[in-house]
Amino acid sequence: MLYDSFLVIPVLGAVTGAGIAIRSAVIGSDTIRASGRAAVSGLPLQLTLALTIVLFFGWFWTRSGQTLGMQTWRLRVQQPSGDAITWRQALLRLGWACVSLLALGAGYWWALIDREGCTWHDRCSGTRVVLLPKQR
Repeated sequence: MLYDSFLVIPVLGAVTGAGIAIRSAVIGSDTIRASGRAAVSGLPLQLTLALTIVLFFGWFWTRSGQTLGMQTWRLRVQQPSGDAITWRQALLRLGWACVSLLALGAGYWWALIDREGCTWHDRCSGTRVVLLPKQR
């Protein structure tokens, strides 16, 4: 998660910057200043940032099963059959990963006692994280 956050945070920053630029172009920077609200406030930007996160993880997980951070640690998320996960599974996995994190990480710690080493979001999405062999 730490490695992926090094990638996601700059992407979110770029999206936020684009959102500020678009909002300033549409309603004007004087109007933004006069409103007393921050240039980055509002539900549209929050939804755009959430969608950015979903697309970031969903795209990597459904394509190769690995984010760039997961590649570093030779981890791959996949179906129990070894196939790539679907968008439905990616959405379920991401949603339950948030629940796991909000529960003070309990969903992640669960892997330590689970007989198959699965987290809550693995169980709920029907996915598995596997360690890939070292390449020579």
